[in-house]
Amino acid sequence: MKKNYFVAFIAFAVFFLSSCGGAPTPPADTNSGPAASKPAVVTGEDLYKRNCVACHQANGEGLANSFPPLAKSDYLADKEKTIGQVIKGKTGEIQVNGKKYNNVMPAQQLSDEEIASVLTYVYTNLGNSGNAITVDEVKAVRAKL
Repeated sequence: MKKNYFVAFIAFAVFFLSSCGGAPTPPADTNSGPAASKPAVVTGEDLYKRNCVACHQANGEGLANSFPPLAKSDYLADKEKTIGQVIKGKTGEIQVNGKKYNNVMPAQQLSDEEIASVLTYVYTNLGNSGNAITVDEVKAVRAKL
């Protein structure tokens, strides 16, 4: 009898937990005029925090012997290579600021606009003094790949 209660409890717990994780259904849009709320704009910094910080860290200094720094990084000198790496990912050895790194960077599943935004954040922050990356630059690199 106790076994039946245990099985029922587990089944209920699985059902309950699986039903709790879904995103709430947004309310119907009853006001599509000019005052309708628009989705929040995701900044390059937001994208960096979501996609890059786990490896390259919040300060962009990376993790010694594992993940290269983006902060004050000489690797960023070649914009086309950097954009391509975000699009396609990278496997194998690279050298950044005189140190070798050999790890995997997976391709990032970002739109051209998001790639331009996150790379603009990297190039203009984290101790870097580069220029913004444009969507057209990202599209041009993607077309070559």
